[in-house]
Amino acid sequence: MRWPRGRREWRLTVQAVMLACVLALLPATWMHAAAADRVRDPGDVPRTQVAMVFGAGLWGGEPSPYLAHRLDAAAELYRAGRVQVVLVTGDNSREEYDEPDAMRRYLTARGVPDRRVVSDYAGFDTWDSCVRARKIFGVDRAVLISQGFHIRRAVALCRDAGVESYGVGVDEPHDATWYYGGVRELIASGKAAADALFEPDPHFLGPREDGITRALASER
Repeated sequence: MRWPRGRREWRLTVQAVMLACVLALLPATWMHAAAADRVRDPGDVPRTQVAMVFGAGLWGGEPSPYLAHRLDAAAELYRAGRVQVVLVTGDNSREEYDEPDAMRRYLTARGVPDRRVVSDYAGFDTWDSCVRARKIFGVDRAVLISQGFHIRRAVALCRDAGVESYGVGVDEPHDATWYYGGVRELIASGKAAADALFEPDPHFLGPREDGITRALASER
């Protein structure tokens, strides 16, 4: 590596670094702008038929602490009458790993009727979950639930997928996991911007499902 020589080379190097930083931050800026007034406290979200909870990993077959906190927020919204159905979307790409069913068990244990929980087994990432919510489950409006560092990306991507949404950002202690999540979001924002721009098909799309319609029609 050769260090710049002379004032002109230093100036060009500094300008190149600054340009690279600006370009790197553009996707994150887009996400925050897209979700500007769409992230609310649980008591401030508009009453909406569907809440959508994104998977966040399992520990020993049970929801990780972060995922449990998301599900707690969804159960609270249901008990408060602010949503009628909870769509749980996560990874079930292999038989021994089933996020949606673990999420369903957690919700039903906390008072959400099983008939009011709908499972999306192919929500492999945020974009896939948003597109499948619209194209497979017919959701055009939803309350999205995730941690604060992820919720803006979720709202921005669901908006571009055709789902009008508000987000609930679950509070967490600012520990090592939280900071890791924040750094990961900066990296993920680039993929999110590409997804919104090119609108790729999800890893798995499949036929239309009527789970949301049936859940809404069931007795509360």
